[in-house]
Amino acid sequence: MHRRDFLKAGAVLAGTSSLIASRPMWADVEDHKWEGYDFGCPKVTNRLDQGPFGVTQDQGWFTIFTTQPSRDHIRNFGTGFVGYAWEENGPALPVQCGKETLEQAVEKMASLPFTDVLYIRCDWRDVQTSPGKLDLSPVWAATFDAAKRHSLGVGFRIQLSSPNIQPQKLALPDFLRVKVPVANIGHKSKAHRVDFDFCEPRYDSPEFQKAFTELNELLAERFDGDPHLEFMDLMMYGFWGEGHTNDLPNPFPDYLTAEKTFVHMTELQISAWKKTPLAVNAQPDISNVGNRQVQDLAVRSGCWLRSDSLIMDEPIQIEELGHRPPWIATILEDGGNRHYVLPEFAAEEKACLSKLSPKMLTFVGRDDETQSGDDYPHRVGGPMDRPYRESAGYHALDIGTNYFGLWTEADNVRRYYEKYPDSLRAMEQSLGYRVRPSLVWQRKRYDTMELIVGIVNDGVAGVPGVLGVYAETPDGKVKVGGNLDAGQPYACKLRQASLILPKGLDGQQINLRAELEVKGVRRQVRWACYEKTNPDGSLTIRLKKGSDTNWAKGV
Repeated sequence: MHRRDFLKAGAVLAGTSSLIASRPMWADVEDHKWEGYDFGCPKVTNRLDQGPFGVTQDQGWFTIFTTQPSRDHIRNFGTGFVGYAWEENGPALPVQCGKETLEQAVEKMASLPFTDVLYIRCDWRDVQTSPGKLDLSPVWAATFDAAKRHSLGVGFRIQLSSPNIQPQKLALPDFLRVKVPVANIGHKSKAHRVDFDFCEPRYDSPEFQKAFTELNELLAERFDGDPHLEFMDLMMYGFWGEGHTNDLPNPFPDYLTAEKTFVHMTELQISAWKKTPLAVNAQPDISNVGNRQVQDLAVRSGCWLRSDSLIMDEPIQIEELGHRPPWIATILEDGGNRHYVLPEFAAEEKACLSKLSPKMLTFVGRDDETQSGDDYPHRVGGPMDRPYRESAGYHALDIGTNYFGLWTEADNVRRYYEKYPDSLRAMEQSLGYRVRPSLVWQRKRYDTMELIVGIVNDGVAGVPGVLGVYAETPDGKVKVGGNLDAGQPYACKLRQASLILPKGLDGQQINLRAELEVKGVRRQVRWACYEKTNPDGSLTIRLKKGSDTNWAKGV
């Protein structure tokens, strides 16, 4: 996006007073049930006839092909396991302890057979050190290089604030620290027991807004439309960009200023990223900065959802994630035992952690699989008779997630799932969407042949966009097809669609293939079926001859 076009999309804010006056009041969005809520629906072009297909419509029919669900890991855009190249604490522990290079750690994560996406979560200072250009830290090149070698996707988040590096540094680049006003928000917090005061930038200041506009412009020019970029987390308020500062106050003079600031920043990001899905955090508005308004705007604009916790999520987050519109993907992580430490490797983990700053360890989280000895809820999730990461995986399926975070420790992840494979196998067989042509009928109609394709979704989530279904001759000279309604087929449901074939294909082979459209970009989808597919993920079937005598009619 060119800068002048970008600035037309959202003028740089000139200060608190002009921010409030620059746009009409945003209608407050109250907490509501998400199931059945009208967020609007994406428009579908080239829509296929999706039935019902009655018995009086044809001159004979036959079920010519069926498929069964695959048990294998199927890699498609819009679903999968997310391996972290970098998280808010940095790279994998072996890198921080000097046992591995960054590139080796990223390569290990990319090489896991179930990794689908590599993910970077870093601070603003890690992508820009001076105005007018990006200065990407080495993890970016390592991640995109590994993604290209292994045909993986990439996701990322740029944190505008992080408690992890305070008080020595802020997430802001140093060149902005001297320009952007910073507010002291204190340290009296149950979540953060520290002896220093945390600081937050004044997001509504003109200098911050000017720099934020430039940051999005630079990032979008560099990455929007990159074939490996799968999603970007919406840049939101507060610690880790999650939309909160825990139980500490926000830096704004009043709620209205906060809400308008982040609604504006959301609109700006939606405008900048034309091709890349943005993921808005489902964090409740505990810091009173307008999260409900941001979430409503984002979902209505087609953004995906994410949550940075799962078992310790508030009920309202589970409501949102579990009852989102079916064409919206979700990205989930759970920080409990994020390093996948098995008891037999606990000493190795502690030896590495002992080399790190004690301050960093406060943000690592619980890193063991100690089981409860009684029925009292001493820990998050209460008593569990299976390992925590196993429970987290199953709960991700409970709310129909598309992506599940594996965090940074590739060796630990591999060893963990070798010992406890059940949740991994369950997720591989049902995470996200998994579509296949369950039933294919051929009908005599309009003096030619028609295919009715019953597409089933064996996954726990709807299709995150618009699914196109096509029938083609192997030489590519004949191609017919179109699109299903957004999100179809829904999780564990079947959707029928009609494909009218041109004359002259009786008895010939055709390829059935699918593609997913998200934000105007089409990507091939591999059928998730037991039957052997072609290298491009399509299925080859043979049509029935019209001269056959066993067509069904009136049966």
